[in-house]
Amino acid sequence: MNPAATQSARRDWLGIVAAVAILGAFILALLSPPDRVQGDLTRMLYIHVPTILTAYLAFIVTTVATIAYLVSRRLSWDRLAASSAEVGVVFLGLAILTGMVWGKPVWGVWWTWDARLTTTALMFFIYLGYLGLRRGISDPVARARRSAILGIVAVAQIPIVHFSVTWWNALHQPPTILRPGDPQIDTPLLIALLVGIGAFMLVYAWLVARRVELERHEAARLDAAIDDAAPVAGDAITSPSLDAATGPSTRGAGT
Repeated sequence: MNPAATQSARRDWLGIVAAVAILGAFILALLSPPDRVQGDLTRMLYIHVPTILTAYLAFIVTTVATIAYLVSRRLSWDRLAASSAEVGVVFLGLAILTGMVWGKPVWGVWWTWDARLTTTALMFFIYLGYLGLRRGISDPVARARRSAILGIVAVAQIPIVHFSVTWWNALHQPPTILRPGDPQIDTPLLIALLVGIGAFMLVYAWLVARRVELERHEAARLDAAIDDAAPVAGDAITSPSLDAATGPSTRGAGT
């Protein structure tokens, strides 16, 4: 089996495992007991928390891949950075959307300029700007170099977003898992939540693998287009015209 087929088979298996994990997480979320205060509404926890944590992971991978590119100058690392950022923006958008759906019955409003919500929205638009910057530069080397700074600096928002609920007087509840001390959640709910986090991260890994493959094909297509458009040696040389070679007409000569 050639390397391309091997990679494709691995991606397919990763997709199958991710699908099974999502199904298992969905079943556990349905079977888990309701919250004492919020009741069944707390099941939004099993989507909202995994999406934001997966977005954190995606942006950390973007930063690590960006640093690896700056060290090695291999464009494969830059493709990973871009792919992970794209998938991370999707998960972050889902986190904002599910948070709004959860916040409406709990807070009475779809959106409020709470510290957590504000910093999360800022991070979302900054990473959209990162993707927009990449779209605006056609040269792959210049694109990777110019977007590297933003890709590294932007990751500093993760601790600000995550701990904003403890640093400021926020309406949003404190962190559930990544917090000082033990997680403040009952064991059955914690198990369902951890399974959901693992499942969402498997989906992230599969999506990034697919996106990197698309980036690789796009880079190969552009390279082929450049090669086809390049002038070939000797193209400027043309054969002499027959009319020019025969010279002036000799019709009527010899009289």
